[in-house]
Amino acid sequence: MAAVLAANPFADEPPNRVMAIFLAGAPPANTLDHVSGRTDERIVLGRREIYVYYAGGMADSRLKIAAAVAGTARNMNTVAKLAAMATASC
Repeated sequence: MAAVLAANPFADEPPNRVMAIFLAGAPPANTLDHVSGRTDERIVLGRREIYVYYAGGMADSRLKIAAAVAGTARNMNTVAKLAAMATASC
C-alpha cells in the first residue's frame, strides 16, 4: 500500500478524487485504447494498478475502463489509511 501511495501520479490532487484500481497483474499495454466515457478524468497506468483522477468527481462520471472490470478501487484516503495500518502492525 505504501508503494502505491508513493507512486501516485496525482499526489497534488485531492485524495478523495484519486482512485487506485488494483489488478491481479500489470495492466495491459492497450488499456488506454479501451477507455470510454472519458471527459475530464486523467488516467495513468501503474505496475499493478490504474490511477484515475476524477477532476469533476466520480458521481457524474461515465468513465469505463475495460481492464478495471476485474479490479477493485480505493481512493487515496483509504490507501493512506491501509498503508498506515500495515506499518503499525509490523
